Amino acid sequence: MTQPDQATNRFAPGTFTPDPRPSTRLAMLIAQTRLELILLLRNGEQLLLTMFIPITLLVGLSLLPFGDLGDDRVDKIVPAVMMVAVMSTAFTGQAIAVGFDRRYGALKRLGATALPRWGIIAGKSAAVLIVVVLQAILLGVIGVALGWRPDLAGLAIGALVIALGTATFAAMGLLLGGTLKAEIVLALANILWFVMLGIASVVFATDDLPGAVNVLARLVPSGALAVTLEEAMRTSIDWFGIAVLAVWGLVSGVLAARFFRFE
Repeated sequence: MTQPDQATNRFAPGTFTPDPRPSTRLAMLIAQTRLELILLLRNGEQLLLTMFIPITLLVGLSLLPFGDLGDDRVDKIVPAVMMVAVMSTAFTGQAIAVGFDRRYGALKRLGATALPRWGIIAGKSAAVLIVVVLQAILLGVIGVALGWRPDLAGLAIGALVIALGTATFAAMGLLLGGTLKAEIVLALANILWFVMLGIASVVFATDDLPGAVNVLARLVPSGALAVTLEEAMRTSIDWFGIAVLAVWGLVSGVLAARFFRFE
């Protein structure tokens, strides 16, 4: 009696051999960015900070007669509101989210994976940058509907300034949220938001500030971003503001990478 022929193997040898290599850095960064972006867009409080408040400010300040901003008030209001949107998303929302992620143990579990610390920080920053891009597009469209007519060169320079400002505020938010208790982060992030908004408002609403006061206000990230973004829309580069943002971002990023805690 003949034996039946053995089934032929349709797969090449080694097809199902385990290959326990770590993912590439780019793959880890993309996966973490996607996760952080989904979490940001699902959070109702984040949407309030990132979308509804800036849109309300833009429409309200453009249509209602607040202050003496001249006939081209929308040209000054759009950059100022974009600064508020960047600060709200990258700093306040980011710091609070990281603080409570640490409190509830989410970051502790994430820290036990193969994802390095820089990957967590970079993933959160990249997700914030994507949200800021969506904000800028939405606010820009609304601004155009309200009469805003920027030059293409100004938009290009403004996009670079927004990217720099986002990186700066994201690093500050990660530093705050990654080092302090969640309750302290919640209070301090909101207090700093109001303080920086007030400083930027002084620079934005007044053209005849004393020289020393103007310099001090522009040494604060919000003041630097407000002025630099307004100048960018006029196709001008404010190198002082860019230097201030770069220094704040570099120092905050180094400190966040050094002292960031998962619990």
